[in-house]
Amino acid sequence: MIIDLRGKYALVTGAGRGIGKACALCLAKSGASIIINDLPASPDLESTKNEILNEGVSCTVIAADVSSRTSCENLIDQINAKNISVDILINNPALNLREDYLKQSPDDFEKIIQTTLIGGFHISQLVTRSMVAKQKRGKVLFISSVQAEMPIARSAAYGCAKAGLNHLVKTISVELSQFKINVNAIQPGWIETPGEYEAFSREIIEKEASNLPWGRLGLSEEIAQAACFLVSEQADYITGSILTVDGGFRYKDLRTNVQNKH
Repeated sequence: MIIDLRGKYALVTGAGRGIGKACALCLAKSGASIIINDLPASPDLESTKNEILNEGVSCTVIAADVSSRTSCENLIDQINAKNISVDILINNPALNLREDYLKQSPDDFEKIIQTTLIGGFHISQLVTRSMVAKQKRGKVLFISSVQAEMPIARSAAYGCAKAGLNHLVKTISVELSQFKINVNAIQPGWIETPGEYEAFSREIIEKEASNLPWGRLGLSEEIAQAACFLVSEQADYITGSILTVDGGFRYKDLRTNVQNKH
């Protein structure tokens, strides 16, 4: 399948590294002009920009904290000042501070919800308002997580935020269908990203990965390929859907080694 996004402008949040970066590069390879966003302190934005430019498309960098409504408004103002109309939004909000529930700081819990759920609301509302005002049939894709379904220990706030994000996706897909704006989400499983190696040692990751159904962690590029499809014209009739890309991670403990001999 050839995905052609030439003539489209795509805004990717959290694009400095990991899944966000992979999505931005995949969109660029498909011909889209890219606007990448990450935190102002991100050390990765410039190198990501250069990789995107090497694909022969334009790339605009706008550093902003998209957990803040004011920062989101400033980001959109900067895009409008450049006379850019966003056709595609990859909404990739994420913050996970793994803590025991009984010991978790209330401030940390609120910060995770603010960044992952409320931040996801802010940027998507502002972008889709612009799409509607310009009568543009756009594509909005949220990056969620299998933790929206799985009660994984030490991730109560993150799981709650991603579950809320999934419901937000479905609800706004209903409301925006009248404008032919597609709204979907991808639920990645355990994906090999820099953040995982900051949370776990390489030895632990390699050991746990060998026990997964696919025998490995997923790759950011595999999430990106699914993302490119869902924001393409080939997926025009898909909206309000949550696509899981996890190599069977959700069901890893449901397998049996008993062979059916009948």
